[in-house]
Amino acid sequence: MGDQRLKTRVIKKNCNPEWNEELTLQIWNPSIPIKLTVFDKDRFSDDDRMGEADIDINPYLECLAMGLEDLPAGTAVKKIQPSRSNCLADESKVVWVKKGHMVQDMILRLKNVERGEVQIQLEWIDIFPTPTSGNSKASR
Repeated sequence: MGDQRLKTRVIKKNCNPEWNEELTLQIWNPSIPIKLTVFDKDRFSDDDRMGEADIDINPYLECLAMGLEDLPAGTAVKKIQPSRSNCLADESKVVWVKKGHMVQDMILRLKNVERGEVQIQLEWIDIFPTPTSGNSKASR
């Protein structure tokens, strides 16, 4: 990930904001988790850090590497359970959408905060021919 930083628009006066935005990241080293940080926007002072979560894309990439073909749409290729080693708040599934295309929905529990969750969807877009580079989209 390096120094890439992406920012969503600000949702004002809402305790349960929905962004429904697509963010595209260039992934150079898939073994390094994507760090997601949530802030509360303040007008007259520094923004407050509301929590953070690490997004492990390895289970998703393992499914892509299986080379699957012609599965029925909606087939769960892999299920990932919440554990102490991930930020999942609930079971996550990598789901077959269409030929060569999968998505992973995640509900992430925010760390370093009393409570909070963020729902995202991962989608890999391969823009380079090598397996260790490409883009990953995360929608929040």
